[in-house]
Amino acid sequence: EVALRKPIVVIKAGRTEAAAKAAASHTGALAGSDEVLNAAFDRCGVLRVDRLAHLFFITEVLAKQPRPKGPRLTVITNAGGPGVLTTDTLISGGGKLTELAPETIEALNQVLPAQWSHGNPIDILGDADPDRYAKALDIVANDPNSDGLLAVLTPQAMTDPTRTAEALVEFAQKGDRRKPLLASWMGGENVAAGADRLAQADIPIFPYPDIAARMFNYMWQYDRNVQSLYETPRLSAIDSQDSCDRVERILETARKDNRTILTEFESKQVLAAYGIPVVPTHIAHTEAEAVAAAETMDYPVVLKLLSDTITHKSDVGGVQLNLPDAEAVRRAFCQIRENVTAAHSAADFGGVTVQPMVQRKGYEAILGSSLDPQFGPVLLFGTGGTLVEVFRDRALALPPLTTTLARRMMEKTKLYRALQGVRGQKPVDIEALAQILVRFSQLAIEQPWIAEIDINPMLLSADGILALDARVLLHSADTDLSSLPRPAVRSYPHQYATSWRDRAGEECVIRPIRPEDEDMAVNFHRSLSEESVYLRYAHSIKLSRRLAHDRLARLCFIDYDREIALIAVYNTDDGQDLAGVARLSRLHGDDDAEFSLLVSDTYQRRGLGTELLDRLIDVARQEGITALVGDILPSNDAMQRICKRLGFELSHPQDDMVKAHLNLTAAPVAAR
Repeated sequence: EVALRKPIVVIKAGRTEAAAKAAASHTGALAGSDEVLNAAFDRCGVLRVDRLAHLFFITEVLAKQPRPKGPRLTVITNAGGPGVLTTDTLISGGGKLTELAPETIEALNQVLPAQWSHGNPIDILGDADPDRYAKALDIVANDPNSDGLLAVLTPQAMTDPTRTAEALVEFAQKGDRRKPLLASWMGGENVAAGADRLAQADIPIFPYPDIAARMFNYMWQYDRNVQSLYETPRLSAIDSQDSCDRVERILETARKDNRTILTEFESKQVLAAYGIPVVPTHIAHTEAEAVAAAETMDYPVVLKLLSDTITHKSDVGGVQLNLPDAEAVRRAFCQIRENVTAAHSAADFGGVTVQPMVQRKGYEAILGSSLDPQFGPVLLFGTGGTLVEVFRDRALALPPLTTTLARRMMEKTKLYRALQGVRGQKPVDIEALAQILVRFSQLAIEQPWIAEIDINPMLLSADGILALDARVLLHSADTDLSSLPRPAVRSYPHQYATSWRDRAGEECVIRPIRPEDEDMAVNFHRSLSEESVYLRYAHSIKLSRRLAHDRLARLCFIDYDREIALIAVYNTDDGQDLAGVARLSRLHGDDDAEFSLLVSDTYQRRGLGTELLDRLIDVARQEGITALVGDILPSNDAMQRICKRLGFELSHPQDDMVKAHLNLTAAPVAAR
């Protein structure tokens, strides 16, 4: 709610297990997984720093300088050593050195000595005077490849720290500078006057350039994360209600049998219900059934243990690979049965599953979800296979995901680079993988009976994506779901989606808004007349401002715990039209909510406004809202009529707005 408009910076002790225990016992601070906490901070756009000094440094930088649009930093220095050290810190923290444009290098050649570094960091040599700094900054500031500037000064025989600082101040005050400018004046008392002059001019000043590089990395990473949260994603939702119903039937069967472990076959059915591709799998309880199943597919095949009690099949010799014929299948069946009986008991052997042996090459990934005591379901993605705990190449995120958030999650792993295509391998379809992560996140957040689920391995290749194995653990049948930690981010409220036919006989879908609707929202605002805009907002708003991404993001990317917007969508020959929006927003400190309503001029006088507000009232009741309130212009007769029809009380105080109030604790009023 705040991070998009105002930076939030956090420092929290307890990165190590020992420190976390100490923090919890002495201060009652947040405990639990530090990785999960980082994922939570990322999800809400909070910047976390490691050190107390960094907390104050980054606060100053974010308050005084614009945010960089990317990770590329241009360094100007009068000494090579500090430039190299700065480069190490920048690159190791994920940043990049600006690759200077040819025109930038040519311009620098005209003003710098022939011995300058001819690259970035730009070493303008130890005899650099204030004028040389100023000319170099003027040139590199216009380089299209640069996202930020860092000026480094070390005290040398011909250095004038104070006059050079004045040159930087003059540069910073010239015109509109949209790139951050940082400075490092090294030398303590010898450069104090110059450093003070920079600070007075709101140019962040650091005692050492590596600290400045760290702050630059914090800046662009923070900005990138916040923008990612509100980047318009691709539509990836499936028929979630149908998926929920299919999976709930599978889970209900297991609970009736008092089982907390799904078989591999059931686990793959769960994945398939959410559109996650799985290997064709057949169940066999006898040798003959195993052979019969194998004969229906091409050899070689794979046999895996089918058990209600054992989840890690490889640990008990429960996986037999690359079986070329029927005789090999019989031997493998017997071997698995013997292995399980020896390690556990005969009762733990429930048969096997028979699957085709997947021969194609690719990368093994893991995709999973488990329950955190503070943040609810947490997703994991990374390098999979039998050595998953050894490599520990993974990223965590909170569900539900959008396609954008799914990509950001993948980018945090080393595996992601390989997926781009390395050593002659073709790249994996990243968009398809992002869609699968989104669907998996829906599964994790919509099925509260699932305590833990993982796909390992999930084979990723240029030929496609396939879940080779899956494991699903359930809460015990006597679990009170209300006692479990709720998801940190509320899932899309599908229950409020319905269809409706207007007075003209045309059918539309009325449902909660979602981030993918931003493109429709653009066309919606283009369809509004100036009068409709004025009646809704009580003042005129330019179309360009109404179409701005940062504004539409706040309208489409909403926290369903605090705000719900119902939209009406019509199917047309050209696609889909967003015809109207009814929104309720909880007021701080109580259970009341503010409502608003806006209908496209094209779809007015069809009863849509009344229907949207009537549905919004139903939603408000189900959400525990005690009253709906709103302000209406006195000239907005149509809105006042709709409110009266639906039972609102209208009053006319002295502030030129009509106050609408509906008590939702009273009996509902019939709309029409």
